[in-house]
Amino acid sequence: MKSFRQSQASLHTWSGLLLGWVLFVVFVTGTIAFWREGLNRWMRPELARVESPATVLAGAQRFLQGKAPDAKSWFITMPGVSSPGAQVLWIPQPKPGEIARGRRGRRDTQALIGADGRPTVARETRGGDFFYRFHFDLYYMPVIWARWLVGVASIMMLVAILTGIVTHKKIFRDFFTLRRQKDQRSWLDGHNATAVLALPFHLMITYTGIVTLMALLMPWATIANYEDEAKFSDAMFPHVKAEERSGTATPLTDLRRIVRDAEARLGGPAGFIEVTQPGDVVSRVTVSRTPGSMLNTRTPLATYDGATGKLVWQSPAPGGAAATAGVMIGLHAGRFGDTTMRWLYFLCGVAGTLMVASGLILWTVKRRGKLPDPARPHFGFRLVERLNVAVIGGFPLGVACLLWANRLLPVAMKGRAAWEVHALFLAWGAALLLALVREPQHGWVALLGATGGLLALLPVYNIAFTERGLFASLSSGDWLPVGVDLTLIVFAAGFLATARRVVRHEPGRRKLRRARSAATPAALPELAE
Repeated sequence: MKSFRQSQASLHTWSGLLLGWVLFVVFVTGTIAFWREGLNRWMRPELARVESPATVLAGAQRFLQGKAPDAKSWFITMPGVSSPGAQVLWIPQPKPGEIARGRRGRRDTQALIGADGRPTVARETRGGDFFYRFHFDLYYMPVIWARWLVGVASIMMLVAILTGIVTHKKIFRDFFTLRRQKDQRSWLDGHNATAVLALPFHLMITYTGIVTLMALLMPWATIANYEDEAKFSDAMFPHVKAEERSGTATPLTDLRRIVRDAEARLGGPAGFIEVTQPGDVVSRVTVSRTPGSMLNTRTPLATYDGATGKLVWQSPAPGGAAATAGVMIGLHAGRFGDTTMRWLYFLCGVAGTLMVASGLILWTVKRRGKLPDPARPHFGFRLVERLNVAVIGGFPLGVACLLWANRLLPVAMKGRAAWEVHALFLAWGAALLLALVREPQHGWVALLGATGGLLALLPVYNIAFTERGLFASLSSGDWLPVGVDLTLIVFAAGFLATARRVVRHEPGRRKLRRARSAATPAALPELAE
């Protein structure tokens, strides 16, 4: 009969393996998404750094008053130093019989206001937002299916972490042990080190990730207490309902004045502005505090009369349940932290990615020596081994190709943002084919080497062909592009060094223990390790 620890070992192995490849891509994209805002600007190198958010806001108001003076609503994202500018969106008045559009609107009802306060034409890109959305919505599949898949994978991740703590009874002692060139022992030591190094982070990020999907995974409390989704939304996200347009034209007051007052009342910088029925006597301006200034993502709101600029309503303090949910989401997203905290999140995310990757590889390393013929493994083993190559080696290559597509695709290309993402999946598909037709060692070398080479050349391209190259950014004191380029160089070195180690690796041969006494040929299988 298995002991409790042994039973947890089996659960740890299979809970980590079955959806481990999904967890890997979720960890990779989620880790990159900690720099979401910075990548949004880095992937638009033609845009200047925002020096005066108030100038950009004034320009956004002028643009919307000229472009959509009679719109149903305006939405303005407040610019910051790390943002490419102010993203503005407007929703036209619905025509009779037309279904009202949601906040996302259409491509022709959006614009970007640059650092000079004027509409700017920049390359179309999903930027860092792609990695943020991908890590819980995936791609090319219905969102509801993707979130269920990611939710189940997150639950299995939490099970794998908890059972790993039980299984590895010497995990903290082994953290200080790293045996090189010992095949299975080396992989286990690396897996243990990356797991223990950021264990509190792994537990937090996995649990809070599940909490962000709680309304989907555990909807029964909501269904039992609320008759419909609208009532639940009103309870969780209180707001002032917009009135119908009266037809009495009234100029909109200066949004900068409203924002200054709102920031003083809300206790932090503004993050988002909504204007309903602009240019009418019933217009309302709602300002929300930026999530980057507080742990709770349920940020407070203040609503003003658009004509007079007087405060109309301020959101009440959230209840215990809403505050808890907001804090959990805030912990998961990490927007509240400064640059140092973001780096801690990022490095812990890298450790989590390595933990998942080393666990998947350890599964094959551990079992290869137990195969009857390691040179001719069974189908299940070959499948896992080659999927490891395709996902762990191929997905980072896809990310590198996405970044290169951002630089190389024509700026005026139709559907450009979508083709950046397509480049990722085309490269990933090519990596899968390579993993299926070549030996795993050759596949690892080719994919890791190609990823390292592509990442290393990106900063060189930026220096030669963009205005935001490493040296130009250093001279202007713009540290965001510098940080991205240096990070690319560090990861390029890591991928190239790993590819070099794989080239030099010689698979260990099974050894025979020396028999204490003369052994017959029939006894040799029992002596093999």
